[in-house]
Amino acid sequence: MSRRALALPLIALLGLAGPASADTLLIERAQEQPVAAPARGQTTADVEARFGAPQQKLEPRGGQKRQWPVIHRWVYPGFTVYFEKNRVIDVVLNKASAEEIGPKPPIR
Repeated sequence: MSRRALALPLIALLGLAGPASADTLLIERAQEQPVAAPARGQTTADVEARFGAPQQKLEPRGGQKRQWPVIHRWVYPGFTVYFEKNRVIDVVLNKASAEEIGPKPPIR
């Protein structure tokens, strides 16, 4: 069978396919829309003064049993702040919707 005969059905199938759509990746949204968020090293008082009280303060994780530092997590509408002692060690954007692909939500 010639290549042309094989290509025609393939082209017909491609024509029937709908427009391509892609999931929104959390990292892409983060790069497109910079969010005002706490900086590494800020204190809990600095964060609360600038961003207000968090929506939720999650249970601390870690501790002496595991020889890990205790990590505190504060949830704001757009991001979650992670503290070691009273200093910011990381800030992670929250998913905008259930369809957005990104990190799992924090364990509550």
